[in-house]
Amino acid sequence: MTAAPAVNTSGSQTATISTEHSLATITSAKTLQLVVDAANLVGGSTPDILELTIYTKARSSDTKRILFQQHYMGAQSVVESLSPPHASPHYFEATLKQTQGTGRAFPWAINEL
Repeated sequence: MTAAPAVNTSGSQTATISTEHSLATITSAKTLQLVVDAANLVGGSTPDILELTIYTKARSSDTKRILFQQHYMGAQSVVESLSPPHASPHYFEATLKQTQGTGRAFPWAINEL
């Protein structure tokens, strides 16, 4: 029998344009998935652009590297962004960066699978 998915940590991040905001860093062994609500993104002549990134390390002493990165531009028809699950023995960091538009609030969660 496997455990049901659970929220490891969650919050809301109001973006400052061109600033990479660290949502959470988890350093214990888990399988994790980032969920971000992108409903607040808007289009127009200068659409909002959002970048979600997950970093990991091959070994605990290594430099963090990008594992997953996704970009969103303008209003979204599917507003929940869901990263692939990642089994991390020692390092998982999720970040959010809005690179264009008006800084928006983004509810987010990191789920433990």
